[in-house]
Amino acid sequence: MLGRIHSTDSFGTVDGPGIRFIVFMQGCVMRCRYCHNRDTWDLNDGQVVTVDEVMKKILAVKNFLTGGVTVSGGQPTLQPEFVAELFKACHKEGIHTCLDTNGYVKGISPAIADLIDVTDLHLLDIKHMNNDMHEKLTWVKNDRVLNFAHYLQEMNKPTWVRYVIVDGYTTKEEYAEELADFVAPMKNVEKVELLPYHSLGIHKWDLVKDQYDLTDVKPPSEELMQRLKKIFTDRGINASY
Repeated sequence: MLGRIHSTDSFGTVDGPGIRFIVFMQGCVMRCRYCHNRDTWDLNDGQVVTVDEVMKKILAVKNFLTGGVTVSGGQPTLQPEFVAELFKACHKEGIHTCLDTNGYVKGISPAIADLIDVTDLHLLDIKHMNNDMHEKLTWVKNDRVLNFAHYLQEMNKPTWVRYVIVDGYTTKEEYAEELADFVAPMKNVEKVELLPYHSLGIHKWDLVKDQYDLTDVKPPSEELMQRLKKIFTDRGINASY
């Protein structure tokens, strides 16, 4: 089983619980304006590896992993068979698996269903509930993402929803209220992570000679983050930032 990856990180602390081994897959079809992994978009770039090759790296640091393994990207759902096989190999070693995804899949194919089944925790990025704003932010519509979220709910798969707070796109309280109302009935959602916008990935846009449009955007204030968090907690949703 071959997969195309961008890179790995043996000491990740922000992509799921505990200290985790992170596999960044290569390729993505969303074009998020604030993407901090711009160099992962190209479907034909990166390095081709086997599941065994990745597992050797994971097992070399297994004793230091208090959390497990997270597959991120890029977009891992573009290579569901490879990621599923990797997660199955992790389970044989007693390693917790986590999928960091934007949920942009055409439908729940057998390969996607298999991947979801062997994923212990889903980190689901919901960029925007407003379809027009979602398209303005990512260049694609949000219907596939919301359908994916509903499937996770139906299958009762543990999920953390992630929502990036970026000025001009997601800072309005009404947008947070729409997301909170969407998430509130979902018993499988363990928490919502509000992620303050940052510009740490600008240099990657420079590397691929692409223009970064948000150079003048500042991180959200503490006061704004507190207000948005309260929108979720008022609905009984565990929220953090």
